[in-house]
Amino acid sequence: MFRLTTVARKLVFLVALSGVAAAVTLVILFWVMPRQLLDEVDDRVEDAQRSFQSELDDDLADLTIAARVLASNPATNRGVEEHDATLATRVAQQFLSVYPDIDVVLADADGKVIAQLGCSVPPTTLADLPEIPTGKPFRGVVHHGCEARDGRPISALVISEPIASGGTVAVLEPLDVAFASNASAKLGLELQLEPDGTDTVRTGAFPAGSEAAATSSPVLFVREVGGKKITWAIDRFEPKGLAPHALLVIAALDVTDIQHVVRTNLWMSVAILLFAVFGALAYGGGVASTMSRGLNRVSAALKRLEKDEYVHVDDIRTGDELEDLATGFNTMVDGLKDAKEMREKYGKYLTTSLIDALHSGKKVELGGTTLEASILFSDIRSFTTISEKMDAQALVALLNEYFTDMVEIVLDEGGVVDKYIGDAIMAVYGGTNPGPDDALHAVRSAVRMRGALVKLNERLVARGIEPLRIGIGVHSGIVVAGNIGSDQHMSYTVIGDAVNLASRLETATKELGEDVVISEDAYHRVKTKVMTRPLKEITVKGRVAPVMTYAVTNIVD
Repeated sequence: MFRLTTVARKLVFLVALSGVAAAVTLVILFWVMPRQLLDEVDDRVEDAQRSFQSELDDDLADLTIAARVLASNPATNRGVEEHDATLATRVAQQFLSVYPDIDVVLADADGKVIAQLGCSVPPTTLADLPEIPTGKPFRGVVHHGCEARDGRPISALVISEPIASGGTVAVLEPLDVAFASNASAKLGLELQLEPDGTDTVRTGAFPAGSEAAATSSPVLFVREVGGKKITWAIDRFEPKGLAPHALLVIAALDVTDIQHVVRTNLWMSVAILLFAVFGALAYGGGVASTMSRGLNRVSAALKRLEKDEYVHVDDIRTGDELEDLATGFNTMVDGLKDAKEMREKYGKYLTTSLIDALHSGKKVELGGTTLEASILFSDIRSFTTISEKMDAQALVALLNEYFTDMVEIVLDEGGVVDKYIGDAIMAVYGGTNPGPDDALHAVRSAVRMRGALVKLNERLVARGIEPLRIGIGVHSGIVVAGNIGSDQHMSYTVIGDAVNLASRLETATKELGEDVVISEDAYHRVKTKVMTRPLKEITVKGRVAPVMTYAVTNIVD
């Protein structure tokens, strides 16, 4: 009578256990997939927020440029001072030809409007635009702008700048349906703008009623349109760069496709898992049955061998180790017939070790060396704005000219250019051969790069190119230097907190208003040979303790 061997029963139990694991996995999938949907929605909403913020920043930047150019133009100043509307608006008309959606208001020192362009509801004084101060810069939202809709003033983004004559230049962009629709088309989502918390501007496809469900975190809102359910991710946020509560944005993102994909993936995963489980059970049952028959035969032959009955195991055609076992057993039986000694030797022969094979080769390990080095980061300020004004070939030529001058200084001071990051340079001093003056060489490089930039800008201005501005951060500390990557591809570089801090210092040059900023660690290494000015302690991302910063004015020798 056929029966499963102990080994075969264990195999069947193991396969059955996989079914239990599959059932648990199904439960986990049904729990995880909806959360995956929420995570994916959250990611998309965050991307939408960042994209809208980027669009808003671009609009504010355009308004800022227009306001500053108009405020600094002599013709504008003279026109406002002499109350000559034609002269005052001469330059402004050029901006309206490029940006037809903006409005321009020019007022004198008393707040009286001298001229305006683009306004459908022209103000007579700045008091009609109460948020805009006279003779002072302003950045934000006015809730009664220069345009009207259904007899009501439309809110607008505004940048105002004082002019030399004591007057004010205000450049406004209405927060109307056209503004919302333009942003919606670029971002691929529906928008509702609430400039003052009550006035509402929304795109045509914005799901009405969803604003009541909007919170500071994304929520799902289901709406049925034409018998089809559409799932929206609704999020409420305030853009950065404006006064608190100046502008409230409610974004609606159609995530029906995400929901469909997640559900499709869920059921596909369930189908694949069930197929795999049933396939494993069927295959495992067949293997267990074949194994059980073969082991029963071997077991029966072994028991007869204990009685000195030297019989062969019937042929087992499995094509695996079980067949090898039967063949070996038969060979063993033949040997036992000849002599006990041969049987013992054969038994010893079966105990072969693979330890030497496991240690026959040695893997080359990647790694590095901990050492002290000085790190320099430099970056061209406002490079995105510069790149927008130049074609690709001219931009590459400008970068090559800039890098040629700067890298020559780095190499001359014994530094190594670790990498280029767009328009940024990361240089290391002491990464391969540390020395006592690594920090001094790094700071000297920064000062020389600043001087070289002056000469480079002279050449650029002579060619009609806008001069460049850079920020440089230097820090000294412990890094790990060595080969980093994989066995197929690796590079020699440095990593560590010191590298991150040097990069943060370069970023902080904008906030500190300096072009060369060094850390306190670098300062203590160079203070006798460098002229510095203490700035302030700053807190950088990734560090709890504040970092004292110094501006470098010159080199002593």
